[in-house]
Amino acid sequence: MITIYDDPRVKLARGALGAVRVVHDPTLPPRVLRLVNADGDEFFAKQHSDRDRYTRELHAYLAWAPNLSGHVPRVVGRQDRTCTLLLTAVPGVRADTVTPGSPEEEQAHYEAGRVLSKLHRSTTVPRTGAVGTELAQRLRDWIGRADQADLISTIECDRLSHHADVLANTLMDSAVCHLDYQPRNWLLGGAFGLCDFEHMRRDARIRDFTRLEFRRWQAAPNLRTAFFAGYGQPLNHTEQRLLESFGAIEAVTALVRGHEQDDLALSTHGRTVMTRLT
Repeated sequence: MITIYDDPRVKLARGALGAVRVVHDPTLPPRVLRLVNADGDEFFAKQHSDRDRYTRELHAYLAWAPNLSGHVPRVVGRQDRTCTLLLTAVPGVRADTVTPGSPEEEQAHYEAGRVLSKLHRSTTVPRTGAVGTELAQRLRDWIGRADQADLISTIECDRLSHHADVLANTLMDSAVCHLDYQPRNWLLGGAFGLCDFEHMRRDARIRDFTRLEFRRWQAAPNLRTAFFAGYGQPLNHTEQRLLESFGAIEAVTALVRGHEQDDLALSTHGRTVMTRLT
């Protein structure tokens, strides 16, 4: 009979920490376990099903997390064979549990801007062409998938292709980006905390603002203002236009993934962004 102690995540934790107990947490995805050691310290064990994402997240913690010291977990154990990471717990509650419209929500966005600026400032390479070319090709690939699945009209296809051309012909700052920078990955408590680095890579710097722009800020512009007050560098006109082109990536990927995963909420989000763009 297979028990919880046969789980690679628990085995890794026991090897690194000694006796541990698993804490049931329904807010966590199935691949993540909350664990407590004999001293009462909390840890998280995360097992990836995709080796590339495991490798990317491990590299992020080892190479780039030091730029965010005091705000991110530390790796205290790993098992490459099973793609499993053991991480310290950053204290706090998820920012997406804060009451919408509250002063706490606005403060969370201010702190999010302040902390993200640390990562970007330490890793930015100004005005390169390569990142735009790569993103344009990625957008064209998604357009092809959406068109093949009959998810977009001819007008929408043309509009998305226009945004691909904009990306291909614009110089833009690159930086190490989180790429899932939104309240569900922010922790509020002591120091502002940040988690979930599996998407982190070098990309266009302002692309880190896309999910906030198209998932939260349009309905609450005061949060955008608070964020950039913390970030310390507002968008100029060119960057604001580029953000619309990154919205094209947001729209078409949400449409395709929502269709493939039968995720109505994701499909609806993609359609909402597409409507704004067209």
